Amino acid sequence: MPALPSSLFEPVWVQFAALWPEQPEFDPSHPLGCHRRRIPDRVVFEHVIAALVHGSGYERVASDACSDRTIRRRLRLWADAGLGEQVHELALDAYDRMIGLDLTDVSADGAITKAPCGGDRAGRSPVDRGKGGMKRSTGVDGYGIPLGMTGAGANRHDSPLLRDTFEACSTQLRHRWPEQVTAHLDRGYDNNRCRDLLDELGFDAQIARKGIPAPIQIGKRWVVERTNSWMNSFGKIRRCTDRDATIVDFYLYLAAAIVTIRQLIQRARTLYRWDTRPTTRRLK
Repeated sequence: MPALPSSLFEPVWVQFAALWPEQPEFDPSHPLGCHRRRIPDRVVFEHVIAALVHGSGYERVASDACSDRTIRRRLRLWADAGLGEQVHELALDAYDRMIGLDLTDVSADGAITKAPCGGDRAGRSPVDRGKGGMKRSTGVDGYGIPLGMTGAGANRHDSPLLRDTFEACSTQLRHRWPEQVTAHLDRGYDNNRCRDLLDELGFDAQIARKGIPAPIQIGKRWVVERTNSWMNSFGKIRRCTDRDATIVDFYLYLAAAIVTIRQLIQRARTLYRWDTRPTTRRLK
């Protein structure tokens, strides 16, 4: 059973392959021209998607067609080239052209997940008895489409990550912000530092006040909580065992690209018709 349905996998793979052209089957620099055959990128990409969805180690997702060492080497090349961020940027552009991003209302929030192996994005988790954890700060549009994110240790507070989060959103959007933007944040951002940052960015602030129960002032920031739930459905995000920050960011943006494409297909069902339109309304 595939890790992703073909209606989700194929759009991601087509854009990924366009960014990373297929390499020769044999290494042209080999003096005898008889080096062992290169594993096709699509085969390796299928194993990477399996690792992302299931959260399994590379030894477990490896097969006769692709070893765990090949997965690690190819993953390093793709992460260093920034392909995760580029695929997510293309997904955002497609969503904006077909559905339209709601950038007048944006939200941001952090989510803590497990990082048992430590690494550049790990820290002592305050909600898991001091075990290794990672905090993911995500910025979303008014519907909950992930615009950008940044990772840090689980012991970091949400508010210092707000600047990096909105800078990541600006990078992915190529600074296409409308004239009036309202940022909806929870009471963890109720401080002068965050308000000064929003004034610097030119955003209006709708921040929940400390001391007031959340259901009374939930506002329009609930969509980021839903997006965090979408992201946590990926096993590699929910329990990250990679230590290198570049690899972690690659997985984060690849998962965000899949989430964006899934919402694009679901919302386009009532607006467009195409031959390969999924027959089910729910895409896992």
